[in-house]
Amino acid sequence: MSAGDEGEVGAIRMRYRVPLAIGTGCYVLAAIWVMSLLADDIGSVGQMLLWIGHGVVLIVLLAGLGAWEYSVSAALFIVFASAMTAYVTSVVRDDLILQQRGVETTVIVVKEWRDSAQGRQPRGHNYEVEHPDGTEVPGPALKVRSDRFDVGQHIRVIEDPRGELRPQTPGQADATGDVAGAGLLVLAALAAVGWMAWRGGDATRRGEQDAPKTGAGPREACPAAGRGTPDEQEERLREALRTYPADRSGYVRVHPKDYPDVSHRRAARIGRDMGLRAEAFGNRGSWRFGENVVEEVPYD
Repeated sequence: MSAGDEGEVGAIRMRYRVPLAIGTGCYVLAAIWVMSLLADDIGSVGQMLLWIGHGVVLIVLLAGLGAWEYSVSAALFIVFASAMTAYVTSVVRDDLILQQRGVETTVIVVKEWRDSAQGRQPRGHNYEVEHPDGTEVPGPALKVRSDRFDVGQHIRVIEDPRGELRPQTPGQADATGDVAGAGLLVLAALAAVGWMAWRGGDATRRGEQDAPKTGAGPREACPAAGRGTPDEQEERLREALRTYPADRSGYVRVHPKDYPDVSHRRAARIGRDMGLRAEAFGNRGSWRFGENVVEEVPYD
């Protein structure tokens, strides 16, 4: 493939990667919103199955961005951030609705009781309240975690005119901190998608740069690559190991198809003579040489 063709392929991949990254980000936002709405309607088992399916879809989408080796870990992070966001959103949804349509008023505590004991779960304090004129406050009883009020005490609450939500004190209904935390989790999930898109583009660029070259010309300027006698191929391999730059992982990469008569073991011996070790695994179509490797190829 010529340098012009490689550049054109890279541009096509970039045009494909950008809309895929945007679509993946929109999918993450949609999944968070849907799961926050379903949190009260499905059990924990159903939620777990949906999150697992969400993770599988994310792995496929993220792998399409190019950096497939990071797709599983990135998908797990996004699923975790999404699940936390959906949980926080479902918890504060009633608070936000109450803030929008609720009416702040003064009420009187007329009755107090505690939740029944359920294992180690804290027992909440419930308060039945009514307006000073004796009219009932619509909705379920006021509920707080600690024993804050006494019967006959006047307190300020925000009540739901429709009676669908339980009244809350102004401090309870303030969800600013929770909303900010959920926003940060959403940004972290979207940042992970952007990072994967960047990693995919970076991997593509490095793959193009790793194409075998002679001193200053593109790969096609080396017409002898993959041909010649075994001795000539070994000499070209030595030249490649001597001149090719190392990648970000510290490896010098060469393509075995350019040296068809040189075995991996023989290449390892040549690399050893030049102070480099040949990596045995994870080469993905290349031979990798470095000063330090995970597992060295036995050499002839």
